[in-house]
Amino acid sequence: MEEPKMILRAYRFRLYPNKAQTETMNHHLWLSKELWNRMLETTKNRYKTEKKFPTKKELREIVKRQGLYSQVGQELVDRLLEAVWRFIELKKQGVKCGFPRFKSSDRLKSLIYPQLGFKLEGKRLKVTPFGSVNIKLHRPIDGKLKTLTLKREASGKWFAIFTVEVTPAIQANNSCSEVGIDLGLSKLAVCSDGSIIKNPRHIKKHEKKIALLGRKLSRKKKGSKNRTKAKVKLAVAYERLGNARLDFLHKVSHRLVHSYGLIALENLNVKSMVEQNFGKQINDAGWAKLADMISYKAESAGCEVVFVDPKDTSKQCSKCGTIVPKTLADREHRCPQCGLVLDRDLNASINILNRAVGHTVLTLVESTQAELTMKQEAHTLQG
Repeated sequence: MEEPKMILRAYRFRLYPNKAQTETMNHHLWLSKELWNRMLETTKNRYKTEKKFPTKKELREIVKRQGLYSQVGQELVDRLLEAVWRFIELKKQGVKCGFPRFKSSDRLKSLIYPQLGFKLEGKRLKVTPFGSVNIKLHRPIDGKLKTLTLKREASGKWFAIFTVEVTPAIQANNSCSEVGIDLGLSKLAVCSDGSIIKNPRHIKKHEKKIALLGRKLSRKKKGSKNRTKAKVKLAVAYERLGNARLDFLHKVSHRLVHSYGLIALENLNVKSMVEQNFGKQINDAGWAKLADMISYKAESAGCEVVFVDPKDTSKQCSKCGTIVPKTLADREHRCPQCGLVLDRDLNASINILNRAVGHTVLTLVESTQAELTMKQEAHTLQG
């Protein structure tokens, strides 16, 4: 029997470095920023004069002179070269993109240890060259430690993010529990079995405070201590907003992958949709993040995830396949061909599931609207 493929999982824990450790860690972030900018300048100059890029060996020579821990410096080399080659590939494909940019202190916030230089010892994290740092391990780590990322948030808080290699669960036979999910704004998601995931609209709960703190920051003198304090307060507010979003999406994705054997989603170009319309609402809803969480959690939950073509999922009749034109204001699907009447989003979610499994799902299509309403209320997910 073939051994199951190992998968990677991430764990994030709060760090509590002392004053000396905090100063050293901040200094190493500054060194990383300086190293990145120096390597990028070398790369640009080499290409400008010789029409070629420096080798990894040449860039690693710059790392040796920087005073940064070797593992962290070598990871920066790999990151820069990957960014350069990604730029080249996208240009070949005709995609509009920019060359890797120089980084300010605000744009480089992490130190990555790809292999060595760290070890967990009880409630302490021993990491080169900062020594033993207090860490809050709020849950056990399952699997083999692979990498460590030390990240400083804008609020000044430090976190340790471990990448761990684990063995996924054996695929369970849940063929009868399949679901299609239509993502939206008024409702975060409508499922093909009639259940609804409400959109908590986190931004509405935080935007007044964020706007107030933003106005206070704009009135502070640049370079002053009061401006620094105001900037941290604003960063904390944004951090709380982000934490609320992530916590909700983690709970929803966990519930979904453990409730169904197959989950069908639309293969949406979220970035393009954000740029065109409803950007703020789509970002707040977290469509892309939710799809990503469902995908990686499904691997270890024995759940299959299928992404389908999103074209006409809202317009197509889920019973007979007729295309029924609709505007955004039309919240109900009424098919002139077969007479099906359904909630617009529910019709779309059934279409999504139909495309994933390759046949028409009849259970809900043939239910009455009253039965659907009762089922939706009974299955509404609170997150």
